[in-house]
Amino acid sequence: MINAILTTFSRIQKVFTKNLVMKYGLTSMLLLFTLLGVTAQKTYLKSSDSDPKAKKILDALKKEYNGYKAMEISFELILELKGQAPETQKGKLIQQGKKYFVSVSDQEVYCDGKTVWLHQKANKEVQINSFEEGPGADMMSPSEMLRMYESGQYAYAITGNATENGTKVTQIEFKPLDKNSEYSKIRLSVAENTNKATSIKVFSKDGSRYTLNVKSIVPNKTYAPEIFVFNAKQHPGVHIEDLRID
Repeated sequence: MINAILTTFSRIQKVFTKNLVMKYGLTSMLLLFTLLGVTAQKTYLKSSDSDPKAKKILDALKKEYNGYKAMEISFELILELKGQAPETQKGKLIQQGKKYFVSVSDQEVYCDGKTVWLHQKANKEVQINSFEEGPGADMMSPSEMLRMYESGQYAYAITGNATENGTKVTQIEFKPLDKNSEYSKIRLSVAENTNKATSIKVFSKDGSRYTLNVKSIVPNKTYAPEIFVFNAKQHPGVHIEDLRID
């Protein structure tokens, strides 16, 4: 689920924060960073410098989540934009293979594995893009989020333990090896008693912060294909902008 969380933030910045005057490009989670607080003053310059104990936790997460044929995640998204009061939004993510549906506030994202529809309900607008594959290409996809730590683009390490919302967690921080990354670091929290991801926090270089708190995960439900496709007939009067390049 690390991929689910990391991947989610990249798309969140690109998609969900567009109406909040955020830079187009948060997808992927918030995920991509300058590693802070690493013990032993070790310098992380390449992915092979990553903490083997952190990798063990991430491997276990990946094994569990990859075993799900589908998952439905209820979450809370906290947006802390520089110079603005924090905003909290509740949302839902449904993923089945490459397909997913995300609903947050007045925006929805549909993906059938080939096409992505961004529905901005307040503006009655829909943007259509082609689905992209590959590490970091679509952070909203849980499967991509978990691949992030294997992409070779980040170094990561356990930075400590904490109590978050009453749960004892292990914190793993990721550092983007690309100096031009818009993120300084990404922090993943994993519950010590269940080894499940509980939150992801993305630190942007512009001072903004994005936190995704996982409220519940329901695995292996069956979903109809139409859940992952935007149906224009159900939304009369919506303006559709097709941004796909043939």
